[in-house]
Amino acid sequence: MKVTKFPRLSPKVVPLLTTALVLVLLLGGASSRFDGFASSYVMADLVSENAFLGIAALGMTLVILSGGIDLSVGSMIGFTTILVATLISDGRWSPVAAWIAALGIGTAFGGLMGMLIQVFRLPAFLVTLAGLFFARGMAFAIKKESVQINHPMYDRLNDLTLPIGGGAELSFGALVFLGMFLVTVVIAHFTRFGRNLYATGGSESSAVLMGLPVARTKIGVYTFSGFCASLAGIVMTLYMDSGNPANAMSLELDAIAVVVIGGTLLTGGIGFVPGTLLGVLIYSTIYQITYFSNLPASLARISIGILLMGFIILQRWLSRAR
Repeated sequence: MKVTKFPRLSPKVVPLLTTALVLVLLLGGASSRFDGFASSYVMADLVSENAFLGIAALGMTLVILSGGIDLSVGSMIGFTTILVATLISDGRWSPVAAWIAALGIGTAFGGLMGMLIQVFRLPAFLVTLAGLFFARGMAFAIKKESVQINHPMYDRLNDLTLPIGGGAELSFGALVFLGMFLVTVVIAHFTRFGRNLYATGGSESSAVLMGLPVARTKIGVYTFSGFCASLAGIVMTLYMDSGNPANAMSLELDAIAVVVIGGTLLTGGIGFVPGTLLGVLIYSTIYQITYFSNLPASLARISIGILLMGFIILQRWLSRAR
């Protein structure tokens, strides 16, 4: 009798498939346990409530794929929120002008950190840690308290939604997140820059020997991460109608957790941008489950910690199996 042999799965796709399976199990279990969990309202909230985290995680994905890390994203988000809110509330800047200024600062800040890491061969952990303290300090230097945003354009954008059926709608922030997701997929998976990115993360020394533009690639990913962090800050101001220098405290850790849960290898070179989207959905689903269960939010943090540890162990096992 002829035995059918199934093709062996590549270790590169196992984490992504595991992430998808975890999300299916979470959604399936919660839907069977709680009435209304599978409604379009909840599904829309899974994307809308954490759109700013998702945008920051997209930038973090490219950084980690390159073999680096960016600890400054949470502070840059907080800086962006208070900068934008202050500029708009003073009445001298329109929201668009404030956003352009914030995006320019965030992008330049990320590029500067990338240059320091590459040119001076400094550890990314230490450079971006310094960036974390600097950006947070600058945020508190602008204002020490929350600043409310009252502008007609913010009202119009908050009313700009996309119906997805059943009366549910995706917020403007969610649409920005999904748009950035598509852009990041194209950059990582369908461009020469993306191929250089994976080669650099897989083995930087080999990429140099092959003549690939490693320096330009590494600076580029930190520049992109800075842009994503400032864009996430703008989306947070839309979500909260305010800015606060303390916003997004430790959000960089959530972004790293989402990326790892999404199947991206911490040492770089392996991972998929769609996995990060799944990681964001898992993160949001866990919090929704605690809300439906009337459980403390601390339990969600514990669950995410356990899940993160499981994925780290899986990554270690796959690294040894290769």
